[in-house]
Amino acid sequence: MSSRARWDTIGALAARRMRDEQARVLVVVSALSGVTNALTAIADGAADAAVRVAELAARHRAFAAELGLDADAVLGERLACLHGLLDDPRAATRPLDWQAEVLAQGELLSSTLGAAYLRQQGLAIAWVDARDWLQALPPQPNQSAWAQRLSVNCQWQADSGWRTRFAAQPAPVLITQGFIARHSDGGTAILGRGGSDTSAAYFGALLGAQRVEIWTDVPGMFSANPREVPEARLLTRLDYAEAQEIATTGAKVLHPRSLRPCRNSGVPILILDTARPQLPGTRIDDAAAPVPGVKAISRRNGIVLVSMETIGMWQQVGFLADVFERFRRHGLSVDMIGSAETNVTVSLDPSENLVTTDVLAALSADLAEVCRVKVIAPCAAITLVGRGMRSLLHTLQDVWAMFGRENVHLISQSSNDLNLTFVVDEAAADGMLPKLHAALIESGAMPVYERAVFGPRWRDILGEVRPRPQPWWQAPMWRDALLQRAEAGTPRYVYHLPTVRERARQLRAIRAIDRHYYAIKANAHPEILRALVAEGFGLECVSLGELDHALTAVPGLDPARVLFTPSFAPIEEYAAALARGVTVTVDNIELLQRWPEVFRGRALWLRIDLGYGDGHHAKVRTGGKEAKFGLSAARVEAFMEVARALDVRITGLHAHLGSGIESVGHWPQVVDALAGFARRIGTVEVLDIGGGLPVPYGDDDEPFDLNAWEAQLTAAKAVHPAFALAIEPGRFLVAEAGVLLARVTQVVEKDGIHRLGLDAGMNALIRPALYDAWHGIHNLSRLDDRQWRDFDVVGPICESSDLFGRRVKLPQASAPGDVMLIADAGAYGYSMASTYNLRALPAQDILDDTGAAPACEHP
Repeated sequence: MSSRARWDTIGALAARRMRDEQARVLVVVSALSGVTNALTAIADGAADAAVRVAELAARHRAFAAELGLDADAVLGERLACLHGLLDDPRAATRPLDWQAEVLAQGELLSSTLGAAYLRQQGLAIAWVDARDWLQALPPQPNQSAWAQRLSVNCQWQADSGWRTRFAAQPAPVLITQGFIARHSDGGTAILGRGGSDTSAAYFGALLGAQRVEIWTDVPGMFSANPREVPEARLLTRLDYAEAQEIATTGAKVLHPRSLRPCRNSGVPILILDTARPQLPGTRIDDAAAPVPGVKAISRRNGIVLVSMETIGMWQQVGFLADVFERFRRHGLSVDMIGSAETNVTVSLDPSENLVTTDVLAALSADLAEVCRVKVIAPCAAITLVGRGMRSLLHTLQDVWAMFGRENVHLISQSSNDLNLTFVVDEAAADGMLPKLHAALIESGAMPVYERAVFGPRWRDILGEVRPRPQPWWQAPMWRDALLQRAEAGTPRYVYHLPTVRERARQLRAIRAIDRHYYAIKANAHPEILRALVAEGFGLECVSLGELDHALTAVPGLDPARVLFTPSFAPIEEYAAALARGVTVTVDNIELLQRWPEVFRGRALWLRIDLGYGDGHHAKVRTGGKEAKFGLSAARVEAFMEVARALDVRITGLHAHLGSGIESVGHWPQVVDALAGFARRIGTVEVLDIGGGLPVPYGDDDEPFDLNAWEAQLTAAKAVHPAFALAIEPGRFLVAEAGVLLARVTQVVEKDGIHRLGLDAGMNALIRPALYDAWHGIHNLSRLDDRQWRDFDVVGPICESSDLFGRRVKLPQASAPGDVMLIADAGAYGYSMASTYNLRALPAQDILDDTGAAPACEHP
C-alpha cells in the first residue's frame, strides 16, 4: 500500500469490477509496509516510542503529499489519535486493550489515505470502520489473555439484518481496514499477523461474495518460498484443504485463518499480484481437480520442541491428559506430536503461541513434576504438502537421503494424508529447500507437468530465464522432412547436422579451451564424426571397436587428434591403441604393475578420481569411492613412482566426474584440482576437464550458460597459464540434433489410465528406463492439435520399465498410425540400442541443409 502506483491499480481494479461485473466492491487494506512493525515496537514499550510516532506521522504526511492530498485535512484527526495514545494513562502499564488500539492505527491511517486519494481520482467510494462490522468471538476457555485481544477470531455468519445494513452503504465501492475488529467489551481487537487477509475472508463469507481477491506483492502461492527457491512454481489452482496446509505450514502469502470462513461459505479465494495483475495468480475453491503429488515444500523457523520422557508413562491412564493440561495452563497450543513408549515430543509454533523464555521456563517447571523435560530450540519444520502423501513415500528416497544427513528430531505425518513434516535444527535447514525442491521434481513426486495446478517458475516471472530456442524439428521444412522419412519405416533415428555444427561452433568459440574432442560413445554415426572433425574436433574413444570405427569413418584422421580412454578394457586394446599412435589414458596403478612392457617409455594421460561425482543421475556420476573410474587421488604419488621407474611420461591429466552437470562452477574446480597434481608431476601439458555439459531436455530447462562457463574457465586459466585445457563433450553436441520417430501401435484405456503404444521400445531408447530420463514426446502427425489428454507412452518390449513417459499431454485424437517424435534423442540413443526381444535395431537418417544423406539402416 506504500506507492501511488499500487493505489492506482486498486482504483482501476475496483472500477473494472463495477463496470464489467456490475458488482459492488469492498476494498480491505493493510497498513503501509513496515508500519505494523513500528507500532508493535511502540505497543511493546519501546523507549523511543515518541520518536517512532513522530516518524510514522512524518511518513504518512509525506505519502499524502505524494498522493496530492492535504495531509492536515485528510489525516489530522487520525494522527492526533496516534499521538494521543502516548499520553493515554494506560500507556504506562501497556494493557492489552491499549496495545490493540496502538496496533490498529496503521490500517486506520492507510484506509483513510486511500479513500481520500481514490475519491480524488473520481471513484465513488466511502470509508467504513471494520470495527462496526466484524465482531470478535467471545473469549474461549483455553485462550490466553493475549490471544483474546491480539489474535482473535471473528463471527463469519451474518443474519439478514447485517447484510441489509451493509447493502445500504452510500457508495458502490467501500474501503475498510483489515486486521481489526470489535472486542466483546466494545474496544478494539486485533486479528493477529496476516489479519488483513483474514478480515477480507470474514467480509467475503458474511456478504456471500462472488469471490475474495487477495492482492499482495507476490503472484500467489508457490511450490516453495520463491525468494529462497527461484525454481519454485506458481500454484494456479488449489482446493481449500491443500491451501490450508500450505498456509499453515509456512507460506506467508495467505494467513491460515483466512481459509476457513471462505471454505465454509463456499466463497472462492484468488491471490493476485498488485504489480503484475496480468498473471493468473492462485485460485482456491472446491472445484479444483484432485491432482495427487507434492504441491509445496515449506519451512517454518523458530519451532520449539518439548521432549518429555519417563518410564512411568507406559500404559499409564491419563498421563497425556495430565501433560497437556499443563500446556493449556500456560496458554500454549501444540502443533505436532511424536510418541514412543517412554517419550512424547511436541512442537510449539511461535506464530500461534506466545513462546517466551519465561513461558518455557514455567512450563518446564510444571512438566518436571511428572517427567524429564528437554527443550530443543531453535528448530525448523520442513513440510511437504500434497494429496496422497502415503502413496508417494516410495518416490521420496532422495528426500529421505537428504534428511538422513541431518539431525532429525521429529517426523510427523498428518492424519488427513496431506503433509509430511521433518523437524531439524534451524541451522541444518539452511540451504535445504532448493535441493529438496529439485529432488521432488526429479523424482516425479512433485508433478510440475500438471498445468492445471503448476504455473510458471518464479524466475520465469522475473524474466531471468534464458528461453530454450525453438527445436529445429518444429520448423515446417524439417517437420515435413521427418514425416517423409517416417514413410520409409519406423522406429527411425534422424539427425540434423546443422544443429551438430552449431553446437560445435559454440564450443570452439570459447577461447579458454585449447583442445576439443567429441566422445563418440554418445553417437558414432559416420556423418556426425566427419562433421565434427571438419569443425576442428578430435575424437574420444573408449574401446578398440570405437577406435577402429573412428579411424575408418574419418580416413586420414591424425592419430594425435584421437583419445583412447577405456575403463577395465583388455590389455590387448591398450597395446593396439598405442600401436596406432593415439593418446592413451590410464586410470590405475595396477596396469603399469601387471603389464610394464606395454607401457614402458610411453607418453600417457592419467585419469584421476577427485573424490566426488556429479551429474543428473546416480548412474552417470563417475567420481567418488563408489565409481569404478579413475585413480584415487590418494594414490597419485604411488602411481608416479611406478611410472618413473618405467620411464612413463604423464603429459595429460583427465577428470570426468559425471554427465549433465548444470553448475558452471564445476569445471573451474576441476581445473584447480588437476593443476595442483600437474605441478607436482612436472611433465603435464594438458588438463582434460571432461565433458558432461547439460542440455535442456524439458520445455522448462534452460540452455547451458556458455557465457558464464567461459568466464569461469578464463579466470581459471589465468591462474594456471602453464597448461592447455581440453574438453570431451558428447551429449551437448548431438542430443538436441537427434529425434526418434515411431508410430502409434495401439491406444488403450485401463482403469482410467490411457496408454499410447509405440513400435519403438526400450530396446531403441533405453535412457528413460535406465536413468529415469525425461524426453519430450510429440505427435508429429497432429502437432497443431490443441485438445489434450494425458497418456502413458509405452513400447512393445516385455518389461514393466518399457515406458517413455507418464501423463504425457498429447492430442486427444491420437490414433494408431500417427507418427510420434521423441525429442533430444541424438545422444545415447542408437549407441545404446539393442535387439532385446529380437526386435530390430532402429534405422538412422541424416538431414542436412543441402538435403538428406542416404538412409543408413544398420551402420
